Amino acid sequence: MFNILSSKKSPNTSNIKFNNDQQKFEVIINTIDDGVVLVDDKEIVQLFNPAAEKITGWKKSDAVGMDVNNILKLVNDKNEPYPDDLNPIKKVFLVPKPLRDNNANLLTVSNIAIPISLTISPVIEGNDKVSAAVISFRNISVERAEEQKRAEFISTASHEMRTPVAAIEGYLSLALNSKVATIDERASSYLQKAYTSTQRLGKLFQDLLTSAKAEDGRLSSHPVIVELGGFLEQLEGDLKFSAEKKNLFSEFVIGSSKNIDASTNNLTEDHQVKPLYYVLIDPDRMREVLINLFDNAVKYTEEGKISIGITGDSDIVQCYVRDTGVGIPTEDIPHLFQKFYRVDSSATRTIGGTGLGLFISKKIVELYQGRIWVESQLGKGTTFFINLPRISNDKAIEMQGRLINPS
Repeated sequence: MFNILSSKKSPNTSNIKFNNDQQKFEVIINTIDDGVVLVDDKEIVQLFNPAAEKITGWKKSDAVGMDVNNILKLVNDKNEPYPDDLNPIKKVFLVPKPLRDNNANLLTVSNIAIPISLTISPVIEGNDKVSAAVISFRNISVERAEEQKRAEFISTASHEMRTPVAAIEGYLSLALNSKVATIDERASSYLQKAYTSTQRLGKLFQDLLTSAKAEDGRLSSHPVIVELGGFLEQLEGDLKFSAEKKNLFSEFVIGSSKNIDASTNNLTEDHQVKPLYYVLIDPDRMREVLINLFDNAVKYTEEGKISIGITGDSDIVQCYVRDTGVGIPTEDIPHLFQKFYRVDSSATRTIGGTGLGLFISKKIVELYQGRIWVESQLGKGTTFFINLPRISNDKAIEMQGRLINPS
């Protein structure tokens, strides 16, 4: 098939001769470890490389010409098939942009689920129509197993260490209570520092435990219908005092001069909607996210204001936390939601934190099919956005009735 000449003595690639670009392409496709599948706009398989055969168990001769959804069957951790609206193979033909999924499982020809990392890139024609898609994927069973072991260790260690740390914190609190113990001013200052450090240590263990649960799907969540506008207004009232301690102004904002384009999750210009924003969330979990975002805004803002706002369209509710603080360097933004990542700059280096808050926040938002991201400019402030699926007023009333009176 290929006119490739190589030395019998050595596999040195300098001895390989290619007659044309097509041969180079075929050699690359046939030798890489990632499975590569090309599908047309009717989702029919046109190319199926050897790695795809090895991972899926399908033969190229059988796969080519078939519906890709019969070959690449995606399921979640509960072995439930991906619905069409969440299936990236389906979505790529509706949203002309690359899609990634690192949490998918693939059912092989033997009906065995294996974890994969999946990337789908659209082939776009001049009229912005997706004419085909290139699907690349790899088996990440080893990586997923190692992650599971690390998560289990962190979860166990964090749980075990929280008990003695809580006891130390309790005894220090008693020692600092003038009604219980009598100590001089100097000793009191030492104990106060120890108490503060113990609280930080306890927060670290709690964050480690929460992050481990978020990764392996053990994070508890009890979603109910929530009118997010009222929820945010009350939350801003509760949080404003922490901003006022730094002489920062805090506000709650309803509506915007912009709205959301549901196909891109971006804001478009002037559109007014009724300010009843129903969503299906666990209010305790979402409060955890928003408190983390608000606390970060206060930490990194020396003057100005912190805004909690909400807007939306018929499909999406968008809330945000905006500050007038130091901002985030452009090169750090893609990494902010990674575990333990902290911006390393003179403005942030002295501020404590575990580097887990945004990672946990992202996992919580994704529990409710939402999306969280950030926009920032150095010296001009930062805005964290959260998009959640909006539930219509009628649907919200119906769902509330079912939750109250299940039958």
